[in-house]
Amino acid sequence: MNIKEKSSGFKSGFVAIVGAPNAGKSTLLNRMIGEKVSITSKKPQTTRNRIIGVVHRPFSQIVFIDTPGMHVAKGELNLRIVETALSSMGNVDIVIFLLDVSNPDPASEGFIAEQVQKKQGNVILVLNKIDLVDKSRLLAAMDKWSKIYPFEALIPVSARHGIQVEDLLKAIEALLNEGPHFFPEDAFTDVPQRFIAAEMIREKVFRLTGQEIPYSTAVTIDSFNVKKKGAFVKIGATIHVERASQKGIIIGRGGSKIKTIGESARKDIERMVGGKVFLSLFVHVQKDWSKDTRALRKFGY
Repeated sequence: MNIKEKSSGFKSGFVAIVGAPNAGKSTLLNRMIGEKVSITSKKPQTTRNRIIGVVHRPFSQIVFIDTPGMHVAKGELNLRIVETALSSMGNVDIVIFLLDVSNPDPASEGFIAEQVQKKQGNVILVLNKIDLVDKSRLLAAMDKWSKIYPFEALIPVSARHGIQVEDLLKAIEALLNEGPHFFPEDAFTDVPQRFIAAEMIREKVFRLTGQEIPYSTAVTIDSFNVKKKGAFVKIGATIHVERASQKGIIIGRGGSKIKTIGESARKDIERMVGGKVFLSLFVHVQKDWSKDTRALRKFGY
């Protein structure tokens, strides 16, 4: 990767976004960069991998690292997810500690606060979902957390509606040092389109299925062929589940559920690639993959 020479007064740096499951980290990242690079749903632990998003501003470049929800984990998959989040805090310029002020998670937030207190550097507390609480509740939360840690700033936002997100970006920019462009000006993430396509499919499984199904699902891209002259992309993907009964739920009666998942994912992927997409989905049973170290490596966890 070619890094441009730093220009006088230009700032850049790396910022990790950490928080409890379902605090709104991915929604905030997508809002700040203006592109969908990290998937979202109302279910916790939707994000499993570390995702980078790049914000280009007139006098700065901010490289955000969206992390999985941090919590007291059990099980091989969840332990790996939390390890991914913790490792992202180790070598960044700023940590954003994101809280869902409308639905506190004391156990997870306490665990994260312990990790933040070990961090030598700038930490900004961001209280998200302020559109769902009244002013007194917000002020009480700000007062509580201001006594726990000397944050560089406490900023209430609504990632969903974009409220005070610009204030957050300005606060981050103020804390950055002079530095180079780490990414070209047209880059908004470092992950390939095929990775984002797999995540978009997995997002639809999260949104369109219930109970344990989303947490027993992984998605791999088997083929990603760009037909330049025909201006379309042909994608083959596999949805991996742990039991035959889950396969039946994903497929649905007469193939109805997998058709809905595919159609919804295809629309998002078309917006990403800027052209027509032909998407073929398959469902494969890989027994207890979330407990299998080799399978976890295969699926990128």
